[in-house]
Amino acid sequence: MTLGQVRIIGGQWRRSLLAVPELPGLRPTGDRVRETLFNWLGQDLTGWRVLDAFAGSGALGFEAASRGAQVRLVESNAKAVAALRQTLARLQGAAERVTVHQGDGFAALASGGYDLAFIDPPFGSDGFERALAAVRDANWVYLEAPREIAAPIAWRTHRHLKAGAVHAHLFAREN
Repeated sequence: MTLGQVRIIGGQWRRSLLAVPELPGLRPTGDRVRETLFNWLGQDLTGWRVLDAFAGSGALGFEAASRGAQVRLVESNAKAVAALRQTLARLQGAAERVTVHQGDGFAALASGGYDLAFIDPPFGSDGFERALAAVRDANWVYLEAPREIAAPIAWRTHRHLKAGAVHAHLFAREN
């Protein structure tokens, strides 16, 4: 069963719809927050390697891929993975930039090898702190959490916003 749809707001697949399966804790990042996030990051992510560790609907990952990034979507729920694969098959050229994996987002974060990590665990879970601690090698981390989170050691808060019940954080690695 599908809860609804969200739209990609920019880039190559602008206005394309993404299915949002009805799953506990699945609340895609809203349009306003995504628009703000990609204003912070820039509109052209060509050459960026991006990990969407708790992909859900894929809104963050497909949004990054629409702007040129190479994206790895990781999701543990089989129903959500099936919806992600359907979206991947439907978007022209997406297979060149996006891979979908059913698996553990925490393990994916610990594997490293990406420039930007999206951390948006199921709404209401407390996995955001554990996920943030698992990050390896990223230069940027985007985190959604139910409260404001201080930047971890070796990171700085680049941007923060509160939208409804969500705190959106963009952390940059200190050089």
